[in-house]
Amino acid sequence: MFWRKIKLFWWNHWVKIVVVAWVIFIFWIPIAALKGIDNYQRDYMIAWLSTMGLQATISAVIFVVLYSWVLQGGLQKLKKRQIKGEGVAIHWKDVIGMDAAKMEARELVELIKDRARIKKIGGNIIRGMLMMGPPGCGKTYLAKAVATEAEIPFISMSGAEFVEVFVGVGASRVRQLFQKARRLAYAHGGCIIFIDEIDAVGRKRVFSAFGGTEETNSTQNQLLAEMDGLKDKDENVIVIGATNAAQDSLDEALLRPGRFDRKIFVDKPDLQEREELFRYYLSKIKFDERIDVARFARKAVQKSPADIANITKEAALIATRGKMESVSADHLSEAMERIDLGLKRNRKVSAEEMSITAYHETGHLMVTYLMHPKDDVFKVSIIPRGPAGGVTYSLPQEDEMFRNKDWFLAEIRTLIAGYVAEKLKFGVTSSGVSSDFKHAMALAHTMVWRLGMGKSESLGDYSSIPEQQLSESIKEKLNSETHEIIQSCLKSVEDLLKKENVIFERFAQELIQRLELDYDDIEAIFKEYGKPNPRVTSKYVPKGEK
Repeated sequence: MFWRKIKLFWWNHWVKIVVVAWVIFIFWIPIAALKGIDNYQRDYMIAWLSTMGLQATISAVIFVVLYSWVLQGGLQKLKKRQIKGEGVAIHWKDVIGMDAAKMEARELVELIKDRARIKKIGGNIIRGMLMMGPPGCGKTYLAKAVATEAEIPFISMSGAEFVEVFVGVGASRVRQLFQKARRLAYAHGGCIIFIDEIDAVGRKRVFSAFGGTEETNSTQNQLLAEMDGLKDKDENVIVIGATNAAQDSLDEALLRPGRFDRKIFVDKPDLQEREELFRYYLSKIKFDERIDVARFARKAVQKSPADIANITKEAALIATRGKMESVSADHLSEAMERIDLGLKRNRKVSAEEMSITAYHETGHLMVTYLMHPKDDVFKVSIIPRGPAGGVTYSLPQEDEMFRNKDWFLAEIRTLIAGYVAEKLKFGVTSSGVSSDFKHAMALAHTMVWRLGMGKSESLGDYSSIPEQQLSESIKEKLNSETHEIIQSCLKSVEDLLKKENVIFERFAQELIQRLELDYDDIEAIFKEYGKPNPRVTSKYVPKGEK
């Protein structure tokens, strides 16, 4: 291993060693010659040679710099972020909220360590692993943990760093990257190349009708060639790619066996994993031990590990600004609301505008609470936040992979409830319904055109067919069914708000007086009128409790 590191040092620095040796040599010859002449001639020659040496040195430096920049990289020079495995310092215990992905990554580490046994059996080490999933779920974090546990160097790159307007630059950078990785693997027994946002160079190739190709095509071709070349090499180089894009957006050649052999899906954490994440990030700050972590885990549905980390950091900042010694439950709630809803604006609102907003948000509140099968209302406010004059903050009670027709209809009813509330109370509506209409129409269109959830249940995704290829009768039929869904939801919301007019007025007046209502306030008022929460929930039991 020692001699391998000596060879690696020579490979990386041989140009510098040769230059230094040559400089020493050319300066030693004239010095030796000057010893054989008299003092006057020696002084003259030294003065003259010193001037010439300065000029020659300046010229040589300029030449070497230009040669290194243009001929040995130049515009193609690659900034490689090399880190030793132990320098990454992220262990399995630090990887939280992705248990399934971590299990698959552990297997890769074992394969890296047991490489000799794999070769003895006749198998081949995994050369490529692709991590896919939403942003902020820990793909980079997991790759660093693999490098730490395998104790080998880690080179991190972004797919965008390979993309340039100059032809051939990306391919050159790929060659430099793999050359560096092979040398590190030769010296240290292995090396991991991590390419984040690999879809920047790995998307499906596009070929020009005139015979040319895009610059990204040549970059991807070089990447494929380098990965194929790993099969015949003794160096233990593993390429890990990460992307937020869908799998079908990547080129098929990149996904075939022998290149990215393994695919790991890093998804958002479930309820138990979110609780573990909250405990982990809270342990890094001072917090009130009475915080109900399980409750915040339930509120953080569809939050990524990065989101949860951001919530705890924001809560710490809020506590600091409030001159508190530790983070409390109120600070965490405020942090979640600030991130999800935006900052409160100190904007003066007229009594008329406040009243319109109160009734509008009351419509959203009542329909969500009484008619939505999944979502619970955690807060309703008429304090301006961002571009909105008010907000109804609702979240699903549990994680879901699929959504049925009932969910779509409930969402549409909730969206148009603000319009119905304004219409019933004032006889006219405001521009505040614009965004609600936009989303409601999009959902109804999706139901009919893509999911077969219209009245006739027409099978097929009609949005995938160019509109000019659809007959007018089909388009008229689908648009009619879309309109019918909106009208049906409108009727059911009107009936509900008229029937529960007393509660409707009570909530609106409470909002005008108090500006905000929290979950407990909302529950208490509904129970006061004999309206308990209609959603049947299964109580979550935190770890260690029975």
